[in-house]
Amino acid sequence: MTDTARPWSPIHGEPYRPEPYRPVRVPAAASVACAAELRWRMEERRTVRMFSPDPVPAEVVRDAVACARTAPSGAHQQPWTFVLVRDEEVRQLIRRAAEREERTSYDGRLGEEWLAALRPLGTDEVKPHLTDAPALLVVFQQRYWVGPDGARRKHYYVDESVGIAVGMLLTALHLAGLAALVHTPSPMGFLREVLGRPANEKAFAVLPIGYPAADCEVPALVRKSLEQVLVEI
Repeated sequence: MTDTARPWSPIHGEPYRPEPYRPVRVPAAASVACAAELRWRMEERRTVRMFSPDPVPAEVVRDAVACARTAPSGAHQQPWTFVLVRDEEVRQLIRRAAEREERTSYDGRLGEEWLAALRPLGTDEVKPHLTDAPALLVVFQQRYWVGPDGARRKHYYVDESVGIAVGMLLTALHLAGLAALVHTPSPMGFLREVLGRPANEKAFAVLPIGYPAADCEVPALVRKSLEQVLVEI
């Protein structure tokens, strides 16, 4: 499917213009079956840090981003940019910069309480997934919009909007058979510099994307049960 490109600018001060929305209602039985299958598929999702170098179809990643861009956002301002990095040299630059920051963090910047929370995950300052995975998707949040004439408009609920979009992205990637990791080296200012992004964008996360390595291992963790997270009134 090819997107039809058209200029976009944030809706600002324009009158409300509704349009009909009449999706086909899914029969209850089909809805129940679909939800059950989706739950089963998502139970298999794991955060992966050991990736195969095998290339992934660019179309799959593009379609996953297309799904993520349908996420709800504050005032429909869609404050996100997704930068797909497959170039090996650029991935090496990102890894070196990320490991510099991570080394400082693990040497004390994080604090003992945070380090203790990370210990069951087996993480450290070495981040091979940034170069082992054949693709990195760097997500930026747009703190404000900049028009062709330099005019600025503030974006609202940026953190929430971009977080929802990343959640939908992870779901789309998993259902398409790919693994991913949400990596958030702190601070992440180097990502804007390495990737040449404008001043209104702030890095939100780096997602290595690919297939799990043949010898992939993940932490033996237990998710909270549905009863532990759902309150029905």
